[in-house]
Amino acid sequence: MKTRQDAQDNAEMWDNRELGASEEHAEAVSPSEAAEYDDMMELQAISIRLQKSLLNNLKTIAAHHQIGYQPMVRDLLTRFAEAEMKKILIEQLNKIDEAQRDREKTVPVTEFIEDLRNQA
Repeated sequence: MKTRQDAQDNAEMWDNRELGASEEHAEAVSPSEAAEYDDMMELQAISIRLQKSLLNNLKTIAAHHQIGYQPMVRDLLTRFAEAEMKKILIEQLNKIDEAQRDREKTVPVTEFIEDLRNQA
């Protein structure tokens, strides 16, 4: 039975490239397998132009954290998009709340008609 320590040691061996880094066991996937993986992960290849200095900074940051720069950028964009979507939704909810408060300030139709009758 594997212990938690065994699992942790095994994970460290993968991280240190003691496991899984042998070229003799590596092979390229076929284009159809790559497409299947992209579909499964809901990934879409894009092309974007970035300043060379920005790209170098992103690669340096990723290397410092010992991760690939593309997954890091994907994570950064995901977090940014989620935060912006929350901001947009909160703004929309505030507008709805404001409109609701404005509607609550209006006199009901029955009171309006009664006022007209009293004025006549």
